[in-house]
Amino acid sequence: MKKILTIMCLALFAIMTAACGSAETPAKTEKTVSNNNSVSTQAPAAQGKRILVVYFSRADENTGGVGYIEKGNTRILAEMVADITKGDLFEIKTVKSYPKEYRPATEVAKQEKENNERPEINGPLPDMSQYDVIFLGYPIWWSDLPMGVYTFLEKENFAGKTIIPFCTHEGSGIGNTEQFIAETTKAKVLPGLEMRGKKAQTQQAEARKDMEKWVNESLRN
Repeated sequence: MKKILTIMCLALFAIMTAACGSAETPAKTEKTVSNNNSVSTQAPAAQGKRILVVYFSRADENTGGVGYIEKGNTRILAEMVADITKGDLFEIKTVKSYPKEYRPATEVAKQEKENNERPEINGPLPDMSQYDVIFLGYPIWWSDLPMGVYTFLEKENFAGKTIIPFCTHEGSGIGNTEQFIAETTKAKVLPGLEMRGKKAQTQQAEARKDMEKWVNESLRN
């Protein structure tokens, strides 16, 4: 009799254990699904806007104590903006390269400005009809846009678009380049961001925070 009771108790224990195990399964499944749900890291203000990030940048020898660099200061910021907004990225590249040394490069840039040149740039160019907002990045060269940026702006149609400029510099600030962009494109131009190239190059975590704040504020306008 005791043997029969023991067998019955063991059977009942096995049934209860199996029931408890199956009851936990849905909870584990729900947790896994929840953890696998991807959360968008796109800037909240960018939702629903078609964004293009255009930039001109130069690497090699730079000023500001950074020496020779592999990635241009403005390019670093442009890649941050593209990542924050999940926008497309386009680099303005002139067909003719600038000298690798800083001083000779500035002399070429000065001559281009004085002659009001429009250096040829590589194509094909992006289709502006696909975008609502264009972030435009550039270094300040002789208190102005690099002439290759003017080439780009004059080749594209910015009717009905919003341009949000950002620049790198080593003391001159953004100057009148916002006005120059507006006059060249007839687009709506929002207040731009200016950042020292050295900060973009050597303090990227801090620069990223500044860019995120500015991008979100700009897209709410």
